[in-house]
Amino acid sequence: MIALGVDCGTSALKAALVDDDGLVVASASRVYQPDHPHPLWSEQDPEVWREAMFAAIGDLKRDAPKAFGAVAAIGFSGQMHGAVTLGADDRPLRPAILHNDGRAFTEARELGEGRSGLAAVTGVKPMAGFTAPKLMWLRAHEPEIYARIACVLLPKDYLRLALTGEKRTDMSDAAGTWWLDEAQRRWCPKALAATGVVAAILPPLVEGSDAVAPLKADVADALGLPRRTVVAAGGGDAAVGAVALGAISPGEAFISLGTATQLIVASDRYRSAPEKLVHSFAHALPQRWYRMAAMLNGAGALAFAARLFGREVAEIEREAADGYRGPGEAMFLPYLSGERTPHDDPRARGVFFGLSQASSRVDLTRAVMEGVALSLAEARECLEAAGDSIGRVGLIGGGAGSALWTRMIAAALDREVTRYRGGETWGAIGAARLARLAATREPPESVCKPPPILDVAPPDPALAAAFAASRERFASLYRALKPEFSKAVAAAERG
Repeated sequence: MIALGVDCGTSALKAALVDDDGLVVASASRVYQPDHPHPLWSEQDPEVWREAMFAAIGDLKRDAPKAFGAVAAIGFSGQMHGAVTLGADDRPLRPAILHNDGRAFTEARELGEGRSGLAAVTGVKPMAGFTAPKLMWLRAHEPEIYARIACVLLPKDYLRLALTGEKRTDMSDAAGTWWLDEAQRRWCPKALAATGVVAAILPPLVEGSDAVAPLKADVADALGLPRRTVVAAGGGDAAVGAVALGAISPGEAFISLGTATQLIVASDRYRSAPEKLVHSFAHALPQRWYRMAAMLNGAGALAFAARLFGREVAEIEREAADGYRGPGEAMFLPYLSGERTPHDDPRARGVFFGLSQASSRVDLTRAVMEGVALSLAEARECLEAAGDSIGRVGLIGGGAGSALWTRMIAAALDREVTRYRGGETWGAIGAARLARLAATREPPESVCKPPPILDVAPPDPALAAAFAASRERFASLYRALKPEFSKAVAAAERG
C-alpha cells in the first residue's frame, strides 16, 4: 500500500508518498514564514497551512499519479504547542499562536508557582510556549476572542479537520499542551482547573496510530482519492520523528535538528523530571513515552545567518566546512526565539560575542553552528541528570544534511552521531507509518524500523576537547546577559 504523510512544520509543509518498504516515492513542499507582529510573538494564519497542504498534495498527484492513485491511508505530523482557536463554525478566530511564541511568560510563571506536583503529572513545568499559558494570555488580553472559542486544536489537527470535518487530537500532541495527564493518557482535570479552561473546548483524545474519520466526500473527490481512504490521527513532530527512525523502544535516542531542536530518548514507562526542564511526554504509539530536551533554536539559526549575509544556507555551510579545526574566538548564543532547555527563558536572544576587525563571515557562520552544538551538549547533561543514559544518537532534520554540523555535534556531545538515508522528509515518513498502522493494525515493531544508515560520525578527540573547553564560556555568557535580556524585552514592550 501507499501511505501519504503530511508534516506541518514551522517554516514549511512537506508531504510524501511512502511505499510498503518505507521508501519515499515522491515528495512535495510549500515554504512559509511565521509572523512576528510584536516582541516575543510568533503567529501563523492556519489557512496558510491548509492551502500549503492542498497545494503539496496536488503536486504529488501531478508528479506521481500512479502512486497517488494507490494511496490507502493519510497520516500527520505537526509542530507542537500551537493554539489554533476555532469558533462555532470551525473557522479560526485569530492567527494561531506558535510553539516559539513567548508572550505568555507571565502566565507560565504564575501557573508554575506552587504546582510542582502538577508539573510531574503534565510532564514538565509550564513554559510560555505551551498551549495552556497561551489560553490564559488570550483570556486576559483578548477576552472578546476568548469568549467565542468553541474548540482549541493543535496545528496538524486543523489540517485533519479540513480533510475529515472531525476534531480530534492524539496523545503525543496533547502532551505538549500542559493539560494532559501523561501517565494516564487523558485530559487532567486539575491542570484544566489551574488554567481556567473547560474540558468542553478540548477535542477528544485518540492514539496516533488510530483511524479517526474518513475523508469528507467532497474533499476525497476533489483530491482524487477514494472516499474510504483511512485518515490516522498522527502526532506531534518529536514523537513522529521517533516513529520514522524506529525509536520506539527504551533507550533509543536521536536529535531532530530542524528550525527548532530536540534531543529525545524513548521509554516504555512514564518518568517525570520537571526540575531538570526535561519534557516527559506520551509517545505517538500506545503505552509508550519519551523524554526530551527541547530547544527553540536549531537549523533556523543558520537560516537566520544566511539571511543576514544575503547568501544561501548551503553556500555559507560549505564555506564554514572548508578547513574547519574547531571553535574560535567568535561565539554565538543561538537564542533567537528564546529558549526552553536548559534555561526556560523566552526573553533570551541571539548574541554574537568575541568579534574583532579580523572576524569574517566564515567565523560567524561557524559560531552559529557551534552555538547550536553547545546547546545540545547542555541538553544531554539535563537528560542524563534526569536519569537517562545516552549512547550513540541519531540525527535527522534539515540540519542533518550538514557533515560539518554532524562533526560538531558528535564532538560537543562526545557521542557517535548516526545519519540516515531519507533526506529531510522524516516527519512525513513517520506520519505515513502511523497511517499504515491505522489501516493495517500491524504491530508497531514490524513497521517502525530504523532506516538505512548513511554514515556514523565518531567524536574526534581533539575537536571534543576544544568544545569541552568552550562550554563554560558559553554558559557564563548566557548567565551574564540574562538580566539584560529581560531589560531589553521590557523596553521593547514599553516602546
